[in-house]
Amino acid sequence: MSKILFSGGKVIDPVSGKIKKADVLVENGRIRAVGAKIQPGGAKVIDCRNRFLAPGFIDLHCHLREPGEEIKETFTSGLWSAFSSGFTQVCPMPNTSPAIDSEALIRFELEAADAAKAARIIPVGACTKNRQGKELAELGGMVQAGTRAISDDGNWVSDAGLMRRIMEYATAFNLTVMSHCEVPELVNGPADEGLVATRLGLRSSPAVAEAIAAMRDIMLAELTGCRLHICHVSSRLTVEVLRWGKARGVEVTAETCPHYFALTNAALDDFNPNLRVNPPLRSEADRKAIVRALADGTIDAIATDHAPHSPEEKEREFENAAPGIIGFETAFSLGYELLVRKRVLTLPELIARMSVVPAKILGVEPPAIVPEAEANLVVIDTELKWELTRARIFSRSANTPFLGRTMQAKVVATVLGENSYFDPEQIKL
Repeated sequence: MSKILFSGGKVIDPVSGKIKKADVLVENGRIRAVGAKIQPGGAKVIDCRNRFLAPGFIDLHCHLREPGEEIKETFTSGLWSAFSSGFTQVCPMPNTSPAIDSEALIRFELEAADAAKAARIIPVGACTKNRQGKELAELGGMVQAGTRAISDDGNWVSDAGLMRRIMEYATAFNLTVMSHCEVPELVNGPADEGLVATRLGLRSSPAVAEAIAAMRDIMLAELTGCRLHICHVSSRLTVEVLRWGKARGVEVTAETCPHYFALTNAALDDFNPNLRVNPPLRSEADRKAIVRALADGTIDAIATDHAPHSPEEKEREFENAAPGIIGFETAFSLGYELLVRKRVLTLPELIARMSVVPAKILGVEPPAIVPEAEANLVVIDTELKWELTRARIFSRSANTPFLGRTMQAKVVATVLGENSYFDPEQIKL
């Protein structure tokens, strides 16, 4: 569709926090006008009364599994899963097979993503060759290909001297280092160490495994001047470490994921393998600390950690199931239900944590609904109640504990340049 008029909606500016009623005219992939009572002039009119328009979301952390594990996800299935959920840009982690650790593999990712004609990717290369934590990856070549961040996600770079060199190179190349903080010697099982794990007879790992790793990396970031981002924060101890680092002026940011403010280890009683995530679900005290940290900005952003797995990997005993859940389809709804409706964040603040803040963390242009900008927007219905069913999931995988849950608030349209998605149940074209 070359010309679309989004009529009568409320436009969210997540930078100012303001919401204003306005029409938005999109033509040939660009925003041509934002204002009152815009004439269609032959455009397809989308009725947005009682709906919000907001900048497209950016996911700082997801797994698209290609190359190497296409049975779980491909660029096409994963990017359409993201796009239909409001994410116009995503950061696929490099823990693929082979790992994304070279200029050639970054270019492969970009070409495969472009062919999907859905969301775009912001490439994240590996810190070390094959993510083995022994030797620097080809950082210069990956930067030339378009890498904006580096990570050995799934592994922590335990060699402090090597991590220092990684950060020094990242500073020189203006890259964000994204750290999966977890001291491997302290990781003994898939549950959070404590009374719940003991009662259920599950092997467990303490929250200090995350906090100690975060503390070391924050200190190295202070030493090197590196821009550091802590992935999937799950514990109150790590929140305290982040506050300490930010108070010292370290350039450190952090993300959490919806499952860490939506769920706790109290949900493990039925040993549902779709509740096995890494880091593990923790206590109610940890969940409340995550919520407070989102409220006060200690945790900067919300990411999905979308992690598709095949039924063969998930339909096992809890301890033997692969860690991770899919997250694109549920991210905004859970944020709206548990943060906006509970008055932890305003709607513009939630949008900011999912769009302009991630852009700032990565050093990319933030999306905005302004004249002459590329069309990069979502339409949101906050009154819509909907059930998450397998039919509503574009991903090749469906490993989520939220399947069958009735949710409130949903993205019903996404536009990025010439690419568009309209929920067929909510918008009739």
